[in-house]
Amino acid sequence: MDAQFWDDRYGSREQLFSGDPNGVLVAELADLPPGQALDVGCGEGGDALWLAHRGWLVTGVDISGVALDRAAAASGEVSGRVSWKRGDLTTTPPPAGAFDLVTVHYFPLPREPEHTALRTLLASVAPGGTLLFVGHDISPLPERLADGHAPGDYYQPAEVAALLDTDWTVTVNETRARVAPAPEGSHHTHDTVLRAQRTHS
Repeated sequence: MDAQFWDDRYGSREQLFSGDPNGVLVAELADLPPGQALDVGCGEGGDALWLAHRGWLVTGVDISGVALDRAAAASGEVSGRVSWKRGDLTTTPPPAGAFDLVTVHYFPLPREPEHTALRTLLASVAPGGTLLFVGHDISPLPERLADGHAPGDYYQPAEVAALLDTDWTVTVNETRARVAPAPEGSHHTHDTVLRAQRTHS
């Protein structure tokens, strides 16, 4: 699933997603004081723009230039609070300790033996900062999907939770029903949710 794959997918229709923020983001972060945020796999910008409207300074990163162009076009009055960056987490790590919030929703981060990309992502959370890592519940899915992708090849929130060390406090690690219908063409009924706070550097 490289840049061309995602550009083609976003380019297949005028707007791929609703533009609304993800339900877990709203439920978990509505009361969190704003600061610096990183939205990984920001797509067309629904989550990043919601955060910006609530006072956050947001960096939205995605591999798809098509998605980022749409996100920038939708920025409106909060354009000064959001920066959109094209990047691949597996090759361009975010700066260490830079963000009070790192949010990752349905992002296909490939599993690695040394967890290199994941560890650089975790390291980008500042002491006292929050990680929100959300995935689709893959337990009902076959080992390999019709498009050839294997859901188990990518990190799931519970697996990320198990890799956190004593510098972290896990506050949520659960599966819950989606608060909004699944995207068109999918059948996801539940989300897996990890929320953790980095308590030390």
